[in-house]
Amino acid sequence: MTAPIVQILLLLAMLVLVWYFVSNRRKARAKAGVKLGFLVFILVCLWAIVRPDDLTVIANYVGVSRGTDLLLYLLVLAFTFTTVSSYIRFREQELRYARLARAVALQNAVAPEDSTDTAEAGTDR
Repeated sequence: MTAPIVQILLLLAMLVLVWYFVSNRRKARAKAGVKLGFLVFILVCLWAIVRPDDLTVIANYVGVSRGTDLLLYLLVLAFTFTTVSSYIRFREQELRYARLARAVALQNAVAPEDSTDTAEAGTDR
């Protein structure tokens, strides 16, 4: 039994999105790509609301019985992408906070007094 086209497309889309996002996280081009992808997704959702029969035709073409199921699959894909994006962003933010805390601690650190100076000061009495 062969896999429906939609399964192959969704799996490939998932892998490509995660790989592209993780490998190009800090690049401005990747950030712009994420914004454009979100805009395209919104437009597709609006189109699906206005013309649901078209979505059903596309769904049938890729091996899904209903357009709403196809839209659900795309929402799962978007949710996964958003989750990975949030995880990476929060992890990077935690690392920045840790570096900042280290820098502040080093800046505010007081050098310990030399033990030989205190020992000599004690013997002079």
